[in-house]
Amino acid sequence: MSSHANVKLSEDHSSARSSYGALFKEGYVHRDLYVKQSLFDEEMRLLFGGTWVYIGHETELPNANDFIRRRIGRRPVVFVRKEDGNVDVIVNRCPHRGALLCRFERGNAKRFTCGYHAWSFENDGACVAIPLRHAYGEDFRLEDHDLLKPARVDRYRGFVFASMSPNVPPLLEHLAGAASYLDQWLDRGTGQKVIVNNGSMIFTCHANWKTVYDNAGDGYHPPFSHESMLRVFTRRYGDDTDMSYFPSGSNEGPMVSRDLGNGHTVIDQRPAMHAKSAWRRQHVHPGREVTEAAVFDQFGEDAGIKALDASTGAGMNISIFPNMLIVGNQIQIVDPVAANQTSIQWFSTSLEGAPVEINTTRMRMQEDFPSFGEVDDTAQWESCQEGMEAVPEMEWIDIRRHIATNQGTVGADGWQTHPITSDLHMRAYYRQWLRVMNEGARSATQSVGK
Repeated sequence: MSSHANVKLSEDHSSARSSYGALFKEGYVHRDLYVKQSLFDEEMRLLFGGTWVYIGHETELPNANDFIRRRIGRRPVVFVRKEDGNVDVIVNRCPHRGALLCRFERGNAKRFTCGYHAWSFENDGACVAIPLRHAYGEDFRLEDHDLLKPARVDRYRGFVFASMSPNVPPLLEHLAGAASYLDQWLDRGTGQKVIVNNGSMIFTCHANWKTVYDNAGDGYHPPFSHESMLRVFTRRYGDDTDMSYFPSGSNEGPMVSRDLGNGHTVIDQRPAMHAKSAWRRQHVHPGREVTEAAVFDQFGEDAGIKALDASTGAGMNISIFPNMLIVGNQIQIVDPVAANQTSIQWFSTSLEGAPVEINTTRMRMQEDFPSFGEVDDTAQWESCQEGMEAVPEMEWIDIRRHIATNQGTVGADGWQTHPITSDLHMRAYYRQWLRVMNEGARSATQSVGK
């Protein structure tokens, strides 16, 4: 079997160049990963500073000179569409005294002017004006004071990523097997372009960012954490409703969890959710009957069901390490704030040129889970955080599910497929966590030694 078979996180623990290996043993991770503020600080510097980080979708910036503030770890950045129509990322820090340059969450501007001393910069980062410039002497050059930019900015089918480090692989190589699932997510249904222009919902939870990321690929919790929600659905709409197919007994069914390489994973619900019709198993929402009739009238029943099935959700939870999640038809950005605080931003999506009934249905489905199910999840994340912080005598967090059952398979690419209740997701991304953190620590040590 592949060396990934047991997903041993100890593969480079023997290296004296890094202390991060002590945080792992086979099937377990140390509580410090969730509760230690100094380790969180190192993650923001080495992990978020040493890999590709999701910034946003290009359709969030429909017009030239549109901008939105985002972050790369703790680094404030501005996601911009320049005058020439290309998207870019600039670091939101004035090179003069360090003030935040852009202080509006979003807007439209060709130029940013610092509120402290009025240094001005084009939205491509070029320094273009400084008041009373003569006081800096004849050798002062504006071009020496351009804004810092990430070392790499690239996009894949509308998804824009940036890296503060130049020492990252090409974006497509980084995405590895996740690129294929992004393709499937984008191309399903009637194939219209996905656009992200409905605003977003932001909320804060008092838990480490990795508890949120853990949960995104966890197919073990739904029948238990979301029991009250599923009970309501069953009472109102019968047994065959959305998410009722998650296993609560020994038979784990056809759904799977897959390692996609480089810390990315997917839990694939489609074999159950789309076994017949995802639309027809969805619970009732306002306007359902009118929507169905209008779509059938326009497309016919077969093509109409295909369009409606896609409007209910993708049936894939795609996790792009370290900060991008796709759940149903929605995109999430996981934004770490502190060791015990995380901001989570949900973005609904629409289809360009789709009938109003389809996009309305997508919105109804997207209103559903964050407003209902995410409340359950947040309660669990905060409870985990409290328990991990409060009991230092219990050092280890268990991520062993399906290490020893031999129910997984290994593909030619060396990546595993497991039953959906496996902890494969956590083991896969922590392997990448350890690699990037070790590389960052080694680079930092070498830089100091020069």
